[in-house]
Formats: sequence, C-alpha cells, structure tokens
Amino acid sequence: MFVEPRPKGRKEGEPIEDFVVETHADQPLATFQTQEAAIKWAREHNHTPHVARTRHLNDKAKPDQWREV
Repeated sequence: MFVEPRPKGRKEGEPIEDFVVETHADQPLATFQTQEAAIKWAREHNHTPHVARTRHLNDKAKPDQWREV
C-alpha cells in the first residue's frame, strides 16, 4: 500500500489537503487528514505502508522512490 499526499501533481510548497492510502493501481482505499493516521490505518488492516522518499517523486513502478514505514 502507498500513502500519498493530495492533491497529486501539486507544486513544491503548495499545501497538502489530505493523505490517501492507495493500491499499486492507484485505487484509493481510505483518506486521512494526516500521514500518521493513514499509516496507522494501513497497518491495522494488515498492509505494509510505503511513503515516497521525496514527496514530488512518487512513481509506483520505481521501488527505489519508496520506503517502507
């Protein structure tokens, strides 16, 4: 599972509205106000959450851009 800030494609410095837990196919499963809440939910549902190493790099096809939390 991937935890990503939204809106997607936002420019550096623009505010984050919320965080979404998504599948590899970009299917959203849940939305949260904080990244911490999204990670907690993913773990509670037996998923291994991943967050982008750098917020503007979030290509799910490139595993080196993600870190397990």
